[in-house]
Amino acid sequence: MPVLAEDSGSIEQRSRRSGGREARRAMRAAPLAADVRPIRPGMEGGKLGVLSRNDLERIHEAVLTVLETVGFANAIPSCIEALTRVGAEYGTDGRIRFPRNLVLETIRNAPRQFTLYGQDPKHDMLVQGKKVHYGTAGAAVHVVDVEKREYRESLLQDIYDAARIVDLMDNIHFFQRPMVPRDVVDPLDMDFNTLYACVTGTTKHVGTSFTVRENVAPALEMLYAIAGGEENFRARPFVSNSNCFVVPPMKFAEDACGVLEACVEGGIPILLLSAGQAGATAPAAIAGAVVQAVAEVLAGLVYVNALKPGHPAIFGTWPFVSDLRTGAMSGGSGEQALLTAACAQMAQFYDLPGGSAAGMADSKMPDIQAGYEKGITNVMAGLSGLNLVYESAGMHASLLGFCLESLIIDNDMLGQCLRCVRGIEVSDAALSVDSIADVCLNGPGHYLGHAQTLKLMQTEYFYPAVADRFSPKEWVEKGRPDILERAIAEKRRILSTHFPRHVIKALDDRLRARFENIQLSRAAMGH
Repeated sequence: MPVLAEDSGSIEQRSRRSGGREARRAMRAAPLAADVRPIRPGMEGGKLGVLSRNDLERIHEAVLTVLETVGFANAIPSCIEALTRVGAEYGTDGRIRFPRNLVLETIRNAPRQFTLYGQDPKHDMLVQGKKVHYGTAGAAVHVVDVEKREYRESLLQDIYDAARIVDLMDNIHFFQRPMVPRDVVDPLDMDFNTLYACVTGTTKHVGTSFTVRENVAPALEMLYAIAGGEENFRARPFVSNSNCFVVPPMKFAEDACGVLEACVEGGIPILLLSAGQAGATAPAAIAGAVVQAVAEVLAGLVYVNALKPGHPAIFGTWPFVSDLRTGAMSGGSGEQALLTAACAQMAQFYDLPGGSAAGMADSKMPDIQAGYEKGITNVMAGLSGLNLVYESAGMHASLLGFCLESLIIDNDMLGQCLRCVRGIEVSDAALSVDSIADVCLNGPGHYLGHAQTLKLMQTEYFYPAVADRFSPKEWVEKGRPDILERAIAEKRRILSTHFPRHVIKALDDRLRARFENIQLSRAAMGH
């Protein structure tokens, strides 16, 4: 059948439109220099405040009162010695109390900023003010198998695989151990192999935990070797210790305190982590949960600075939420978002580097519920200017399940959160008076090909990697793609091709000869 002239023109127009669209997509795919990307690590947040200045002052006063009158139980002898040496009071009831002047002096003298280093310097994170970074964390005991829609026990290989995926995710800025390797039974082997899997799987900053003090020494020996010597590691510590030094409410955790002391001595930065659960191990009132968390972390800050003044310590207020109908944790709730945002403001009130948790979906699968729970809690954390947003990617079932595909989906989600954190630029150029006049007075009546549009399309706008923005027609033409299917495919691609080699084979050979308990096989690491 002959093609009519108007049909021919229509086809040509559609071809031009399609070609232009593909050209724009190709342009967006081209890598940008870090300083002109629309989003990047360490952007300034702080545009959201869930607490007023008066609220902050009242919480602060309540914190000082609790520390001075209630204090902490269960301190180990070395903790008692360190704290009483700097002015804390050990009572006949076995509780250590903190005079307000001691707390205030510690806050005044604590470092206002420090860098959490990566093995690759491009991943270094300056932690200060309202600079925002997103990362993983947790101690999930299950992996979410999205293809079978079931949970299975998490393995050491899963930790290494998660590290490899995070290594390539631009919007996940650090990697704290998100799972427990259930196939490693001995606590020493578990601590050591968890750390080995993390530091060989990514060049980003790594957070890890230790069960008891004795497990820190072999880990330090390995870290010093990877860094090229103890002095090099102390200058650029690329691992921090996530330390639950407190058992809420207001008791020291004896084993964790021993770990804290060993890590401070060994040059490892400390995340001072208080994780009370509102309505269970913390007050049900949201403000009260914040008061207890802040008091517990400030006690830890006094402790660390008594051991080594100025040692890098993260103000890690992590109060969680209970569903008061059942007592179960509710990490994806609006109340959790408020708690985390409030804790970010308290860190800024004291001008201390802060970290808290968001993104802990209650949903068991990467579904619509997970999307809104993660999006709400993560964007509020970022808008509040939280320095380090832990748990922000991959987590499900309120910290019980971790999903590798969700790392890839959540990388897109965190990109959108970071774009919200960046906010809106209002400048003479951004107000666009000249552009409006040009388009309206000189044509063509739209901004699609305008110089300003072309200039800003990469630097002002974030484009997701796996999320669907096709028109319905394009979506059908492309086989009706589903975000989970795309994430599965991308996970498989990464895990079959990306095997980091920053720990060179000769060094790994020496580590394996020195530490016979390394359990990740060479085959599992692509050797």
